[in-house]
Amino acid sequence: MERLGPLRDASFRKLFAAQVVALIGSGLATVAMTLLAYDLAGGNAAAVLGTALACKMVAYVVFAPIAGGLSHRFRRKGFLVAMDLVRAALVLAMPFASEAWHLYLLIFLLSVFSAGFKPVYAATIPDILPEERRYTRALAMSRLAYDLENVLSPTFAAIALLYVSYTGLFVGNAVAFLVSAALILATLLPTTRPVSRPGAIADEISFGIRSYLKTPRLRGLLALYMGVASASAMIIVNTVIYVRDYLGGSESDVAIALAASGGGSMVAAIGLPRVLDRIEDRSVMLSGALVMAAGLGLLATGPAHPWVWPVWFLIGFGWSLVQTPAGRVVNRSSAPADRPSYFSAQFALSHACWLVFYPVAGLLGTHLGVPATALALGFGVLVFAALAARLWPKHDPEILPHTHAELVHDHVHGHGPDDHHHDQEPAAGDEPHSHPHRHRPMRHAHRFVIDDHHPHWPRPGSSPGKRTG
Repeated sequence: MERLGPLRDASFRKLFAAQVVALIGSGLATVAMTLLAYDLAGGNAAAVLGTALACKMVAYVVFAPIAGGLSHRFRRKGFLVAMDLVRAALVLAMPFASEAWHLYLLIFLLSVFSAGFKPVYAATIPDILPEERRYTRALAMSRLAYDLENVLSPTFAAIALLYVSYTGLFVGNAVAFLVSAALILATLLPTTRPVSRPGAIADEISFGIRSYLKTPRLRGLLALYMGVASASAMIIVNTVIYVRDYLGGSESDVAIALAASGGGSMVAAIGLPRVLDRIEDRSVMLSGALVMAAGLGLLATGPAHPWVWPVWFLIGFGWSLVQTPAGRVVNRSSAPADRPSYFSAQFALSHACWLVFYPVAGLLGTHLGVPATALALGFGVLVFAALAARLWPKHDPEILPHTHAELVHDHVHGHGPDDHHHDQEPAAGDEPHSHPHRHRPMRHAHRFVIDDHHPHWPRPGSSPGKRTG
């Protein structure tokens, strides 16, 4: 019952239902897109799908920071609903694609709006569930939802195709987005603190990426995601080759192997909330990288049929140990008002890792063979784990003493107990407000995150209010 704790919150319950419905719809559309690609290109369908996947990843990497950097200009509920409505319209247009480039364009546009929706949605959950234990369980449920979608959506699509053409699957995805929009519209979302950042629009767009890369634990998280991308790309790209060509297995054997990796991910997600109550994120996530490396090492030995499933299970278990707690790390590293920018940066940078390692896994698998590729990528995971351990300090307190140099600037601010105090006092009823103001030099300690008042991570004897070193 403890695992279901987040579902007792009505707002999270509706948002989680919206996520599940949208995931099922997207899974149906993935199958439909495969069939549409075959109708458009026949034997070249794999090349069409590969290009479509590349379009998707490019859209994620380029547009997630833009959406996250500018999302504070819009009401969050209206923003999320608008993203769902546009996605529904784009999915409905897919059956009308008559050329491969039509499909590429629609996939790219769909991914642009998904890059707007997903990080802002993820940043909303900790506002609804601020208590870390409940938020951790919400992250585990979200991980389970993704894994179950990968396992169940092809089954649902196969059943649906007994009664409708693949066009009906696109319609199903559009309906799912509309249901998601309706659920979000019916959800009471907490109000967010207004954000007013100095600088041009380019500074707002780049804020999330810049702040993410200045945070030591987030640099470590990115290194771990390079390992996740290496291992998952190996499984996604080369499983069909290994099972069909090396072992002479059937299509169902391929599906079972992929399901085994998904099963490993689900088992890890189910058990992680209790583990994270006792063990810090860094240790769990570094352990996940070692598990992935061990699994890839076993794959490099060329396991026969009965051993394929536990090896794939182990690799999936390892990547879930890294991915499931990631939201906790991003949440801990950002101020509430800045969460969309940070989660968008995480979304963009993690998908950049997959954009690199999908083709790497494919090229190495083709030219070196699957076992040698597994060995190379497994070694790479170990390197990324070592890099993460170096970038993410073992002693990583949230509260840091630091010094502020004198600073004069203008932004929306308040004069409450949690705000900096300024020389000017606001007029009655004029809170928050904006005016040029001066921050006096000071030294204090609080939960430290990179933001407009703290543009650099503190070092002994340094001032985060000015560039040092």
